[in-house]
Amino acid sequence: MAVTDRGNIRRLCMALLKGVAVCAIAIAPPTISHAQTPSLAPEAADGAKMLLRSNELTYNKDAQKVTAVGGVQIYYNRYRMVAQRVEYDQATGRVMANGDIELIDPEGNRVYADQLDVTDDFGQGFINTLRVETPDNTRMAGESAERLPGDLMVLHNGVYTACLPCVAKPGKAPLWQVKAQRVIQNGQKKTIRLENARFELFGMPIGFLPFIEVPDHTVERKSGFLFPRMSMDDKLGFGLTVPYYHVFSPSMDATLSPTYYSNQGLLLQGEVRNRFETGSHILRFGWIDQKDSGAFDAGTADRNNDERLMVASEGKFEINPRWTFGWKAMLQTDNNFSNTYDLEGVNEDVYTNEVYLRGLGERNYFDLSAYYFDIQDLPDNSDTERRQAIVYPSFDYQYIAPEPVAGGELSVRMNLTNISRRNSDFYLEPGSNVPRFRGLNGSYSRFTTEVEWKRTYNMESGLLLTPLAALRGDLGRHTASSPDLNGVNYAGDFDDSGAASRYMATLGLEARYPILMTTANSSHVIEPIAQLFVRNDEQKAGGLPNEDAQSMVYDASNLFERDKFSGYDRIEGGTRANVGVRYTGSFDNGIGLRGIFGQSYHLAGENSYASADLVNAGAYSGLETDTSDYVAMAAVDLPQGLTLAAQGRFDNRDFDLQRTDASVSYSQPRFSASMIYTQIEPQPDYGAVNSGEYLQSAASVRVNENWSVAGTATWDLKDEEVIRRALGFTYADECTIFTVAYSDEPNSTTASDWAITARLTFRTLGDIQIGSTDLDDTN
Repeated sequence: MAVTDRGNIRRLCMALLKGVAVCAIAIAPPTISHAQTPSLAPEAADGAKMLLRSNELTYNKDAQKVTAVGGVQIYYNRYRMVAQRVEYDQATGRVMANGDIELIDPEGNRVYADQLDVTDDFGQGFINTLRVETPDNTRMAGESAERLPGDLMVLHNGVYTACLPCVAKPGKAPLWQVKAQRVIQNGQKKTIRLENARFELFGMPIGFLPFIEVPDHTVERKSGFLFPRMSMDDKLGFGLTVPYYHVFSPSMDATLSPTYYSNQGLLLQGEVRNRFETGSHILRFGWIDQKDSGAFDAGTADRNNDERLMVASEGKFEINPRWTFGWKAMLQTDNNFSNTYDLEGVNEDVYTNEVYLRGLGERNYFDLSAYYFDIQDLPDNSDTERRQAIVYPSFDYQYIAPEPVAGGELSVRMNLTNISRRNSDFYLEPGSNVPRFRGLNGSYSRFTTEVEWKRTYNMESGLLLTPLAALRGDLGRHTASSPDLNGVNYAGDFDDSGAASRYMATLGLEARYPILMTTANSSHVIEPIAQLFVRNDEQKAGGLPNEDAQSMVYDASNLFERDKFSGYDRIEGGTRANVGVRYTGSFDNGIGLRGIFGQSYHLAGENSYASADLVNAGAYSGLETDTSDYVAMAAVDLPQGLTLAAQGRFDNRDFDLQRTDASVSYSQPRFSASMIYTQIEPQPDYGAVNSGEYLQSAASVRVNENWSVAGTATWDLKDEEVIRRALGFTYADECTIFTVAYSDEPNSTTASDWAITARLTFRTLGDIQIGSTDLDDTN
C-alpha cells in the first residue's frame, strides 16, 4: 500500500477514535472523573504502531474515501475499537462508523453506539444510541448525542446510574437512576447541565427539577449547593440543612451550612479551609438566635441563652518528616451551644483546646503540649469547667540509647507538668461521707527524670534473667490550697511548704523460665515468672497533689509492671515481689488458649497502695495489703470465630471475687455479637456502697446480601435499668447505602434524650442525611 494510503488510514483511525472518545468523555458526569480523570486521545508516542484489520479495505483516490468493511478492528495509541463499517471522507472531512460500535479508551471506559458521524476536527458530530460504561461501574446512555459549535456536547434523553443491571432481568430498571431530557456539556464554562431532570427509585419518579448544573470532569472543585441534610430532635425539632460550597482559590475553600429548625429557628454554621505547603487550617463558626428557648429544661445553658455564638480554629503543620506543630481552640458564648446543636468538629462533651509540638524519631519521642478543657454540660455556669486543670504546658520525652550500654538497654524518660485550677475539685462520695480531692485550687509544677538500664541473660538451662536498675528524681512546687475544705479533714499528711523534692532508686531482677511442650497436634508454653524490686519508700506519699495517677485497677494485665500507678504523681515504693505463671497453647484444629495467674507481695518498707491519698487511689485496689489479691486471666479462641475471655481479682484470704470482667464475642460473615460483663464489689471510699453489675451487648445480623440489622445496649443489672441503647437497620448494594438508627440514654443529662438518624447514600452522587448523630453504635 502506498505511503499516502497509509497516511489516510492513520488519519481515519485518529479521527474515528478521538471522535468517539470526545463524545463519551464530554458527557461523562463529574463524579466519574473523581475516581479517574479521562483525557482526550493521548499523543501517540514516537514510532507508535497502528493496527487495522477488516474483511475489506478500500481507498478510492478519485472519491477521496477510505472504507473498511466487515469485522473492523482498530488498535492505535492504547485505543481499541470494533465496528461493522468505517468510512473517512477526505473531501468533507467526515468520519462515519456503523454497526455495533464498541470502543475502549486508555482509561478503561467502554463506549457503545450504533452510528457515528463526526468531523475530523471534532467541531461537530452526531452519535446514535450512545452508551458509556466506566471501570467503577457507572453507566450513562442516551438516544443520541451531538457535538455543536462553541465546544458544546448535547445528549438527548439521557439516563445516568451507578447501579449494575439485574442479571436475571436485564430490562429491569436499576435501583435508582437519573433521567434528563437534555444533558448539555459546556466545554468553555466547564459545566454539565441536566434539563428536565427526574430522579427515579425502583423505577418510580420521586423527584423532579427543571434543571441541575454541576461541574464537568475537568473541574476538581466548583462552587455550588451540596446535597441537603435533615435531622429530627426532641428539643430542636425538624431540621433542614442546605450546604453551599465555595472555592476561593486552589488552596482555599469554604462550606456554609445554614440549618432551619422547626422549634428553634435558623442556625448558621460553616467552616473555611486553607491548605498550605506544609499543613492546613480550618476556621469553624456557628450562630443562632433561638426562637423557643423554653423548650429546654429550666436552669440550663440552653434555656438561659437566646443568642448563641461559636468560633473555633484548628491547624496542623508538618515542619519536617519528624516534627509536627498544631493547635485546636474553641470559644463560645455559653458552655453548651456546640454540643446541643452538634456543630461539626466541636460537639464533644469535653472539647480539648490544645497547642502542641511533637517529634518522633527512631529511638526518641518529644511532646510539648498545653491544654484547656471546655466542659459542655447543661448548667448555666462554668463551675465544672473551673474545676478542670489548665495545663501550660505538659512535656514528655523518651530516649532509648541506640547502642548497648554495658550490654543492656539504657532509656531515659522525662516529664514536666505545669497546671493550675481556679476552683478545687472536691466532693464527698454519696453514702460514705468520704472526701475525695481530685484537684486543689492553685498551681502545681513537677519535673521528673528517670533513667533505666536492663539486660536479659539467656542461661544454658533456658532460664532468662533480666537485671534492672532505675533512678528517678522529682522537683516540684505548688500553691495548692489546703485539702481541708468545708470542715472535712484530709487524713493524710499534706505538704503545704510549697516546694518539694523526692527520689526513687530501684534495683530489680526478673526470672522467666519458658517451658515448651509439644504433642502430635498441639504446642504449649508454660512460663513461670518471678520479679523482685528493691526500692526506698515513696517519699511524701499522699502529701503532694495527685493529678495523673488517680485511676488504679489491679488485674492480670499489669501484674508484672514495675510501677502499677497510672501516672507520675504517685510512685510505687518499698520492696515488692510479683510472682505468677503465663500460659499459651495452640492446637492444629485452630483452637488457641491464653492464661495468666499470679499474686504480688509487699516485702519491706511502706506500702504505697496503703498510704493516704487525696483521691484514695490505692483503696480497694487489692494491693493495699502485704499479700495482694490473686489475679487471673483466661481466654479461648475457637476457629469458628468464638472468643471467650474472663479475668478476675480474688480475695487473698477467702478467694471471694472482688472484680470480674468477662466477655464473649462471636464473628462470622453473617452474624457477629459480643457481650461484656463487669462486676465490682462495694467500694465505699469511691461512693459505691453497693456492688455494681453491668452488662454491655452488641450484635449485628446480615439478613441477606443487602439487609443487615445491628443493635447495642448497656444495662445496670443492680438497678435493673437500661443505661444506653441503640438500634439500626442498613441496606447496602453496589450503588446505594441506606441506614436508619435510633438511640437514647434514659438517664442522660444532655439536652436531648433521644435521637433518630438516617442516611441515604447514592454512589457518585452524594447522600441525604436525617440527623447528625454518629452511627458508630449500630455499625
